[in-house]
Amino acid sequence: MAKSTKSPPPATKQQTPVEKARHTDRWTEIILRAVSARVAKRWRFVSFRGKDRGEWRGVVDVLAIRKDTHAPARSSFKRGDLFDIILIQMKGGSAKTPGVEERRRLREVAKYYRAQAVVSFQWDRGRTTDFFTLNRRLQWEPSTCLDIFG
Repeated sequence: MAKSTKSPPPATKQQTPVEKARHTDRWTEIILRAVSARVAKRWRFVSFRGKDRGEWRGVVDVLAIRKDTHAPARSSFKRGDLFDIILIQMKGGSAKTPGVEERRRLREVAKYYRAQAVVSFQWDRGRTTDFFTLNRRLQWEPSTCLDIFG
């Protein structure tokens, strides 16, 4: 994906709430990839989009994955056979922070896939880009791109 230094165009006033959400969601993913690309050199990002590139079902929006090149603990695996996985949920614009039930679902999905971390990426056009990690008490802790992908 080509990097752009251009600011995303604002959502127009004629857009329905669904169209506005789709627009914001698309730009949130673009910003996530641009910010992460500076640090996450070996990571690949897999987006889960629905019809017409809109939101799709499920609690995970983006999966970050890379090869784990450490010596594996089990002798049946060789270096590079396993993966590091990070689950990412994106929130853009005025979208609400994930509630308790959503955080529980994220934690369960992370356990199921043995994900290294659960991350919330929040972007508000012209204001902030923030990373948070989900801790054991199901609370979001402020984090940085370097802490997560470095």
